[in-house]
Amino acid sequence: MVRALLSAPRRKQFLMLAAALAAVIAATAFGQIKLNAWNQPFYDALARRDLHEFLYQLWRFALIASGLLILNVAQIWLNQLTKLKLRAELTGGLIDAWLKPGRAFRLANAGEIGANPDQRIHEDARHLVELTTDLGIGLFQASLLLFCFIGVLWVLSEGVALNFFGEKLAVPGYMVWAALFYAGAASWMSWRVGRPLIAVNAERYAREADLRFALVRANERNDAIAFYGGEEDEKRRLHAELEPVLSIMRRYVSGVTRLTWVTAGYGWFTIVAPIVVAAPGFFSGDLSIGGLMVVVGAFNQVQQALRWFVDNFSVIADWRATMIRISTFRRALEEVDGIDGACRIERVRSESGVLVFDDVSVASPSACTRLSERHVSVRPGERVLIVAPPGAARRNFLSAVAGLWPWGSGRIGMPTQGPIIFMSARPYLPPGTLREAMAYPDSPARFPNEAYARALERLNLGHLIVKLDVVRRWDRELSGDEQQGAHFARLLLHEPAWVFINEALDALDEATSVVVLDVFNRELAEAAVVNIGRPDMRDGFFSRMLHLVDDPAGERLQPCFDAVPDEASTTAGAIG
Repeated sequence: MVRALLSAPRRKQFLMLAAALAAVIAATAFGQIKLNAWNQPFYDALARRDLHEFLYQLWRFALIASGLLILNVAQIWLNQLTKLKLRAELTGGLIDAWLKPGRAFRLANAGEIGANPDQRIHEDARHLVELTTDLGIGLFQASLLLFCFIGVLWVLSEGVALNFFGEKLAVPGYMVWAALFYAGAASWMSWRVGRPLIAVNAERYAREADLRFALVRANERNDAIAFYGGEEDEKRRLHAELEPVLSIMRRYVSGVTRLTWVTAGYGWFTIVAPIVVAAPGFFSGDLSIGGLMVVVGAFNQVQQALRWFVDNFSVIADWRATMIRISTFRRALEEVDGIDGACRIERVRSESGVLVFDDVSVASPSACTRLSERHVSVRPGERVLIVAPPGAARRNFLSAVAGLWPWGSGRIGMPTQGPIIFMSARPYLPPGTLREAMAYPDSPARFPNEAYARALERLNLGHLIVKLDVVRRWDRELSGDEQQGAHFARLLLHEPAWVFINEALDALDEATSVVVLDVFNRELAEAAVVNIGRPDMRDGFFSRMLHLVDDPAGERLQPCFDAVPDEASTTAGAIG
């Protein structure tokens, strides 16, 4: 994570912010030294009932406190600015790494590490930035205060001598050793009691992500749930997701409670600890009341620095759990492209303009799928139906052609002439205007306004022309049939030379199917179509039929992550 930060484009900004924070914290430490030294003349003036000196010391306090107030405000501003810059860098970097071509798809099929990436990119990244900034600044401030005040406390320890049977025993740095022993014992106890919170926090975030996903899924499909009258069933499912969250929270509450016995008890005893430790010097007459308050103040500053670990242990456990989730996610993003134990399909450019399959087999953990024909060539404008049973065989094969699922064997020669479109079974309409959804992933400015209108009219969606520039969640606004129609209207708009379809034709109703096949016969007559679907398509449209079959002797995929599902589902159409 540090290497990623130091190699970030904004690293100079981070270094400047760090330098500014260091300067402000150092100035604050200097002001606190002055404030601690102010204790002796102020309390001595009170002991002497010296009104003039008392008022003068109040004026000095106002000056010191004003300076510290300005420094505190500056530190808070720099703290928040650092969080902003780190959030932009970390979250932006995760988004860029996650959405590299084909990577989000492969990660989603790489087992548990690919579950709920939105939680890791959004919530975990935000939490990590906030905890890292607060803990980092707090640790630096505590270290600087310790460095400044431990010398002061060592010198002040000369006035504190232990009295044994009338004999004074001066221990060099007595107050320093007492502070180190006191804080060290409390830190060790905090670590022993609070260490289980690291694993508990990691588990809590995972279960919270599962619950959040279940709630989003129920909200997205609330219409289907209502029509089926399935509210009771959904409540049962959501309560089943809620129970692990509550269970891990009970463990968290128990762990925090045990830790609080240590941290709170330590905090309460710290109120009197410095006075008890310095009392021999005061009662022997070596320290005045003002001198005692200076020693106590210095002891408290050293304690405040040393108790950073104790006060923040539950936060440190939270930070470590979040760091583990983010770092493993980053590592998975870097390694997901290199699953070991399987050969890769060779995907090359076919300069002849012909699509070529040479002995292609697609590997998955439980099966190996291949074309029944070992060597296949598909010419431009040809219509080919690849028959396969529903499920993994269809999706894995289309993903291999698109370069998203590289594991298997053989060679695929991809044509270089003309644009290529892959159509998944489920239409994808991104949020925004309908014009942007139809042009996706290109810029809407690429196509003239009349092209949008012509494509919608052709797919019997003319009533949507007036809504082209309306911002909506179109996957919710349009019915299922309208979404399928918009799916093919986008295809018509882009006018590809090659179209690869997975189950999208199978999902069309009779009327839309007639229109779509007519579009392929007229406007897209020159386009080659490779459709993976059922064998009961309309006679005469496809000129050739191929078959996907299981290969018992083929290679099985050995994943490098926890588990790789059998199915690799394409969630969005891609244009290449």
